Amino acid sequence: MSATIIDGKAIAGKIREDVRRQTALLREKGVAPCLAVILVGDDPASLSYVTAKEKALAEAGMESRDMRLPADTAEMELLALIDRLNGDDKIHGILVQLPLPGHINEDRIITAIDPAKDVDGFHPVSVGNMLLGRTGFLPCTPHGILVLLRELAIPTSGAHVVVVGRSNIVGKPMANLLVRRDVNATVTICHTGTKDLAFHTLRADILIAAAGKAGLIGADMIKPGAVVIDVGVNRVSDSTREKGYRLCGDVDFAGAGEKAGYITPVPGGVGPMTIAMLLSNLVQAAARPNAGGMI
Repeated sequence: MSATIIDGKAIAGKIREDVRRQTALLREKGVAPCLAVILVGDDPASLSYVTAKEKALAEAGMESRDMRLPADTAEMELLALIDRLNGDDKIHGILVQLPLPGHINEDRIITAIDPAKDVDGFHPVSVGNMLLGRTGFLPCTPHGILVLLRELAIPTSGAHVVVVGRSNIVGKPMANLLVRRDVNATVTICHTGTKDLAFHTLRADILIAAAGKAGLIGADMIKPGAVVIDVGVNRVSDSTREKGYRLCGDVDFAGAGEKAGYITPVPGGVGPMTIAMLLSNLVQAAARPNAGGMI
């Protein structure tokens, strides 16, 4: 493999250490950053994500209020819980693990969260602030990718970035952040309606794959020397593994590694950055009303 493997864990570790420092300063002022984590149902992947987030909170010296609800929880019951958490001054952030059961309207739930506690950056107010370049919480995965690029001193000004995927969580906000003046990239967004995907990906100086389809991007679709950021986390059956599956991204890692200049692994690339940026958002949420602004 000729590509440099991007160590997301190491870069995320630096952010988490800074969060620990900021959390300690807040605790000296009597403020304990606290995240309310709501999980509806028992989806194994969601449970795994929530457990990882709660472990990271504890390691940062933060607190979490763990709320596990049955899959048949009524939408009005969940809305009432969020309303109570909005009014609780000891709760600085609210995270509702997605996806939710089909009978619950996700947009209605996200919109019910107080924007001041929207540490995921999904609320329409947060999205609007992002689009307008105003201060507010940025969505964790796209923000984490920007931090990765900056930490590695990868030039973005004038670079052609191709984003594969148009989700509200990654694709759309990623494109918006990339065209900000301080990033200054030229962006192409590809999706299921794109004709000849390879035509676009082969022109990318930086390729961000966030389609959620295992092996979508092959080595023959990557420009030599390109930076490849793989956001996909897909379960693929593998009888040689104890759990019967393995995790892989949207990119053929082995093949792409022979052509790319930089590449993120799955797991260990973007995932750790997502959690690190969540912690960063939470500590800032706790600091704003209690410490006169950012620490």
